[in-house]
Amino acid sequence: MNSDLILDFVNTTDLRPYQEALESPRALADWLAERGLLPHRARATQSDLAEAIQVREALRTLLAAKNGVPGDVDAASAELDRAARRAGLAVRFGAEEARLEPAASGIRGAVGRILGEVASAMADGTWARMKACRAEDCRWAFLDTAKNQSRAWCSMRSCGNREKVRAYRERHASHH
Repeated sequence: MNSDLILDFVNTTDLRPYQEALESPRALADWLAERGLLPHRARATQSDLAEAIQVREALRTLLAAKNGVPGDVDAASAELDRAARRAGLAVRFGAEEARLEPAASGIRGAVGRILGEVASAMADGTWARMKACRAEDCRWAFLDTAKNQSRAWCSMRSCGNREKVRAYRERHASHH
């Protein structure tokens, strides 16, 4: 199960400081090729890029919702359904196991492979441990390895501490 692929894809944008890895169709094609999802030198269009980013943000919405962040989960799920259809995602059976494979090639097929990993993660329980950071200016995707799966922030050092300081200040501001 490749949870890293899913997390890396969601984390192609970093909100703090803001960095967008998928800043152009070429950057998208290179990112997918580096992960073996696309042949090297494959081309991507502006609409491929827009579709990939919509899928990424739909995944982030679902991951953040598991951490109590409000978001339109139905719209996000519908976006993933559309992307799966564009990829022609279908079950392929082997003697011992089944896997989801895209019929489409190119960018849509590559995004379909990521969605296949999401479906596998949902089936094997890994998805249940995947979340996006609760901090509004972060939303970094991570695997919650805590025994009771209670992690709210990507890291206590950065987001968790900032949140605690903010809450402390709010509590004590009212006493003056």
